[in-house]
Amino acid sequence: MMHYSVKTSNSFIYCILLWLTTAFCWSQNVALWEQFNGRYDFTVVGNTLNPLENNPYTFCTIANTSSESLNLQPTDQIEKAYIYWAGSGTGDFEIKLNGQVVKSSRNFPIFRNNLNYFSAYADVTSIVQATGNGLYTVSELDLQSAILAPGYCTNRTNFGGWAILIIYKNNLLPVNQLNVYDGLQAVSVSQNSLTLTLNDMNVVDNLGAKLGFIAWEGDSTLANNEFFKFNGFDLTNAINPLNNAFNSTNSFTGSNELYNMDLDVYDIESFIQIGNPTATIQLVSQQDFVMITTVISKLNNQLPDATISFETPEIECNSRTITVNYTVYNTNSTDVLPAVIPVSVFANGIYVTTFATQNAIPIGESESGVITLTIPESVASDFSLIFIVDQDANDVGIQKELNENNNTFSKLVSFYTAPISPVLEALKSCNLGFGKGIFDLTIYEEVVKNNPDNEVRFYQSRMDAVLEQNAITNLASFESVSSPQEVFIRVNTEFCFHIIPFTLQIKNCPPKVYNLVTANNDGANDTFFIEGLRNIFTNFKLEIFNRWGNLIWEGTNQTDDWNGFANKGTRIMGDKVTPGTYYYILHLNDPDYEKALTGFIHVTN
Repeated sequence: MMHYSVKTSNSFIYCILLWLTTAFCWSQNVALWEQFNGRYDFTVVGNTLNPLENNPYTFCTIANTSSESLNLQPTDQIEKAYIYWAGSGTGDFEIKLNGQVVKSSRNFPIFRNNLNYFSAYADVTSIVQATGNGLYTVSELDLQSAILAPGYCTNRTNFGGWAILIIYKNNLLPVNQLNVYDGLQAVSVSQNSLTLTLNDMNVVDNLGAKLGFIAWEGDSTLANNEFFKFNGFDLTNAINPLNNAFNSTNSFTGSNELYNMDLDVYDIESFIQIGNPTATIQLVSQQDFVMITTVISKLNNQLPDATISFETPEIECNSRTITVNYTVYNTNSTDVLPAVIPVSVFANGIYVTTFATQNAIPIGESESGVITLTIPESVASDFSLIFIVDQDANDVGIQKELNENNNTFSKLVSFYTAPISPVLEALKSCNLGFGKGIFDLTIYEEVVKNNPDNEVRFYQSRMDAVLEQNAITNLASFESVSSPQEVFIRVNTEFCFHIIPFTLQIKNCPPKVYNLVTANNDGANDTFFIEGLRNIFTNFKLEIFNRWGNLIWEGTNQTDDWNGFANKGTRIMGDKVTPGTYYYILHLNDPDYEKALTGFIHVTN
């Protein structure tokens, strides 16, 4: 049932001026607006503002209010609701739906027959969800002043109307894909054929496929070679004869009194091409002026849709190994995603590895996991990490999906790289006996820092440095008993650390000879003392000669220091030598000291 009221307008002059300023508006191509995948279907409710068809009747009045009822099943759940309204003139873009103000968010102008026409769009989901089944009334759609402008009534294109496209969900429905295409295009005497391409169609099964549309200004009395074709096939149904597709009908209610607008739906099972992502529709009219705003396709479409994402990887310091937490999704899908779907990993386009999902993923669910990757040395420190789901090591996908173009996810990753470390010279210490040396390690504490805030620790093994265990504490007097010994400096920076090695070397320094001997047992200089000799040059041999060149004493590391008594020569063993000057030869028997050390000894009482 239709309900009308007429509201007069005093804005005729304003509308004429607006019409003149917009006389060169053109159409906007009908294209994909929204897609729904799941257990969805659609219906359309709407009504005309015309009291009769404007052809053959002559009238120049139009209502600004009309109503229509929505009757969904109790188990139908309203997902989305979009209202479209259209008419003569440049447009009224603020109306009311059940008393609530609705403002157009998208406008579609068109200029044909030397006149302006329009369509408008708004999302009214909240209103329709709150109202549910019942009467819907559009009011304050004011077109009276517009149709009074010259041309509309005389050429019988004075019209107005509205329609609400409702997408609803029901768990008893098969899994479908619904595509909503909108815009504003037209056919007329000057352009009697229009072809639209419907993209992004995923045709898995033709069972239950249907096509609906919202069109404006068709006349049931103008049936001059008027066709609506899908993929080249003529579409028709019980209320839309073959040569009169745009005839003021509503396929959803069976009404033929939807004056100068059409809300029609057709079965396209026999005309849809499985596997073809596109289809064409064609409007043909040799006389009637027809505008099309909205096309809705429904396809039985049970397929998964694999997508993937991952978190910023965990970077190991001074390592090309990274740990990645990833998630494979099957959200915008209509079927379960099987198990063992491959995921290939690339770094700057270089193949790294392939792994697979573990379980089947239901519709709307996901599977998360962790993978450890070793990035090839050929990849730069800053690189793009790419995961591609449903692609195996041979770049082949194994699963047909709703969308084959959303399988890739990437992030920029940077390794923590250590600064260039200085090359540290070996620290050297004299042998203090038995191979022991004392070192001051603090001299390198500041040298290795790249930043004053760096933390520096010293370790006796690389493993200890990596694990930060057993740090050296006595840095100023570190004792070593092996030569060479390697020491490792760990420098902790803000994000990472690096390790700088250097060596400790213990050398046998030249001994120091004290050449005064007072063999009187007074506790001072009683023996011939050579500092830095014993337990250092363990293979030394010391020879002492008198002034005539005779050997009077010989000793090694196993004998006591010479105390002024002879142990060699013609003198009686054990005789104390007379005061005077003696000559020594010290054989160190060390590779660094091939030449013997020689000198004089002064002996007094």
